[in-house]
Amino acid sequence: MKKNYIFTNKEHPKKSIMSTILGTLSVASLILAAYLSYMDKGAENMRYGSACFLAMIFAFVGVVLGVLGRMEKEKFYLFSYIGIVLNLAAIGLVSLILYAGALL
Repeated sequence: MKKNYIFTNKEHPKKSIMSTILGTLSVASLILAAYLSYMDKGAENMRYGSACFLAMIFAFVGVVLGVLGRMEKEKFYLFSYIGIVLNLAAIGLVSLILYAGALL
């Protein structure tokens, strides 16, 4: 019985890993800001607004980094895809929060 081993020098792009980290921070801070605002009975707080604004900036930067990491050749792309999805979800959450705020 012959064993086949495949050795590769592929690695995850650092841009993609940073994109995933930024996406995780963005989604977590948006969920936390929405939860804390709910616990304050919908009171407007500048801290929550600034956290959402920074999360939106992080999400846009994360999408760019995820796409740049995906464009690199001979790399693994798992973190690129995860980063892009998380950052697009964060942008969607900000859009949902703004849309819900406009209706109320």
